[in-house]
Amino acid sequence: MGKLYEGERSDKIAGTTMSIIQSPDVFSYAMDAILLGRFVRVPSELGQMLDLCSGNGVVGLVLSTRTKGHITLLELQERLHHMAERNILVNQLQSRMTARCGDVRSVSAFVKKNGYDVVTCNPPYFPVHQGEYIKDNRHKALARHELACTLQDVIQASCFALKHGGKLALVHRPERLFEVMSLMRDNELEPKRIRFCHPHANRDANIVLVEAVKGGKAGLQCMPPLVVYEENGKYTKAFQKEYLCNLDM
Repeated sequence: MGKLYEGERSDKIAGTTMSIIQSPDVFSYAMDAILLGRFVRVPSELGQMLDLCSGNGVVGLVLSTRTKGHITLLELQERLHHMAERNILVNQLQSRMTARCGDVRSVSAFVKKNGYDVVTCNPPYFPVHQGEYIKDNRHKALARHELACTLQDVIQASCFALKHGGKLALVHRPERLFEVMSLMRDNELEPKRIRFCHPHANRDANIVLVEAVKGGKAGLQCMPPLVVYEENGKYTKAFQKEYLCNLDM
């Protein structure tokens, strides 16, 4: 286990044997990050992948269980970037993962144009409205609210980084789906797959996963909805398969 600093802990990533350093005071992964890492289609062998707004590296770590390609992480906050660097070391992935500290809005300074087969992002979900994020500490506010980058910034950066035919996968809130898909199309990214995640079968979706192809043809696959909990509060079998599966290389 890597060195832990004050307020940090070491956990296992759901459905894997991998360790992850995180802090509830700064950042702890939620199920949306794991679902994103399992949703996107990735090259099984070689390939270049980029995770934007990467936090402590959880999405990239999940991707590393599914592909032998190289994964680059880009995170603005230095503390989270340093966690990601340590998580790469803890899991002995130095040859397959690289962590960079940088701003999505200046993506050209950190990544190669048209250089990636896959881009993923679990972006800040909430637009900034005066007073909305005051209760959050600065780290959590940046992760949750569009203080440092907007949805448009993320999608423009993704278009810059992706090769023609490359895939962008996002996880977001369903109420912003129209905005997500409109911005994708405005930036040469054609939505191709979509999946809604519901906390219960009789509840509205609270997570949506979207995959788009740069320069792709029109044609959208709406996948079966994913329901998290049974009436008794236990995970559904479908969710267990997605979230708790052990993925072998």
